Amino acid sequence: MTGSVLLICAVVLLGGLLQRVAGMGMGMVVAPLATLLLGPVTGVTVSNAAAVVVALLVLGALRRHVDWRGFRRLAPLIVLGSIGGALAVRSTPKSWLDILVGGSVLLALVGSAVLARRTTLGRGGIAGVATGLVAGFMNTAAGVAGPAMKAYALATRWDQRSFAATLQPVFLVANASSVVTKMLVGAGPDPGLVPWWSWPALAVAALLGVQLGRPVSRRLSMRTAARIATAVALTGAVTALVRGLVTL
Repeated sequence: MTGSVLLICAVVLLGGLLQRVAGMGMGMVVAPLATLLLGPVTGVTVSNAAAVVVALLVLGALRRHVDWRGFRRLAPLIVLGSIGGALAVRSTPKSWLDILVGGSVLLALVGSAVLARRTTLGRGGIAGVATGLVAGFMNTAAGVAGPAMKAYALATRWDQRSFAATLQPVFLVANASSVVTKMLVGAGPDPGLVPWWSWPALAVAALLGVQLGRPVSRRLSMRTAARIATAVALTGAVTALVRGLVTL
């Protein structure tokens, strides 16, 4: 178990760096490995907990650029989606959840990229409602909300600086509600399965990753950061889809 936790800490450090640079990436980097090493329930919950810490740290650095109005529209929907995700975790085979999440988000990303070249969707309406619900569901079921949010950003042509900053309170709500709802419906990990010292170790790894990402973020243009975020989102969606298919 010690080796597994240390390996996850290393990936949390990488995820923290990536999220400071591109605004997202923590869950998509950590959740697959944590799931492999600790099992789907414990692995996703560990990813959720680490993502709360990273979101808080990055929010402190980017808070001036947060679109709080947009966040307030999404937050209640994310909480509702997390309830559905917790119920799905309790009753649905993990393989099918991965296939559903990965396939849906992959289609959304490709569709949004094509749509963005022809028209621009408004931030409200059905697109915003669907994004909030799907992001909350995905984050609880698979530990990733970023791909759904990136698809929304592409479709609405959301400025990368504001998008990356607003993602942080979104991730904070998404991951905190994921942990709480899973505990409430009895879909959380068994107590004592993860050693107590792993939690402060994960927090330190998250802090180091975010700090290392600061000088990197200063050297990147917003266009490059947006491309990195899109690449990370695509990778997360493909990873979930492939993981589901190979574990059927």
